[in-house]
Amino acid sequence: MFERIREDIRSVLDRDPAARNTFEVLTNYPGLHALLLHRLAHPLWCKDWKWLARMISTFSRWFTGIEIHPGATIGRRFFIDHGMGVVIGETSEIGDDVTLYQGVTLGGTSLDGGKRHPTLEDGVVVGAGAKVLGPFTVGKDAKIGSNAVAVKEVPPGATVVGIPGRIVRRQSPVGEEHQAMARKIGFDAYAITKEMPDPTVHAINAVLEHIHAIDSRFEILYTALKEKGVDCGDISLPELRREDFEGMTEGMTEGSGSVPSSEGEGATKV
Repeated sequence: MFERIREDIRSVLDRDPAARNTFEVLTNYPGLHALLLHRLAHPLWCKDWKWLARMISTFSRWFTGIEIHPGATIGRRFFIDHGMGVVIGETSEIGDDVTLYQGVTLGGTSLDGGKRHPTLEDGVVVGAGAKVLGPFTVGKDAKIGSNAVAVKEVPPGATVVGIPGRIVRRQSPVGEEHQAMARKIGFDAYAITKEMPDPTVHAINAVLEHIHAIDSRFEILYTALKEKGVDCGDISLPELRREDFEGMTEGMTEGSGSVPSSEGEGATKV
């Protein structure tokens, strides 16, 4: 038992840069308190001491602001950062090295008996305010973005953002022709980097690719007409100013999906 407690404390120190020492973690981290109380309540629930198990769960909710049903199954090195408002349902199953941030709900969508809540495999990270609803599996090392609502299976390693949750993938490396076209039309290609897995990124990348194809064909046509002696005049494109896009890019940045980072405050930044 004491080895498991030491392991839980180490997991907090490893994942929260704000944690300074063992005593601080043991006395001031409600996520750890809720986990320790659950480790007391869960065996009682399994041994059919259900009222006592629920009383411990209720005390834990009052004391920490985190509600974990005593029937939930939780693996090793589980970490709830900040914690307030976290709800974990009865048939939830949580693997090892899972991280939840404040406001997360692992809930059900049915009043029927049996499995009603999600299964989180090893290494899953769920951002602040996210809801994972239903008896499906979130695969190993997957990430649920802040305020996302996941309602269906999530493959291992995937990232889910939005309402309802949609799976986004890392952007492939951007070709030099895309970067050159972005510079040519005066657009700062901030949104076509692999660090921002958002549908808007893909849309901008597709538009730049289309513009590049049109521009190439236009150059060929201009060259052919010039060889025929046709004067096409000045074909230089007007330069677009950065400020023309500032309002649009700010809105896109605020509305884009986000994922939690491994830092202690990651869920509030993502």
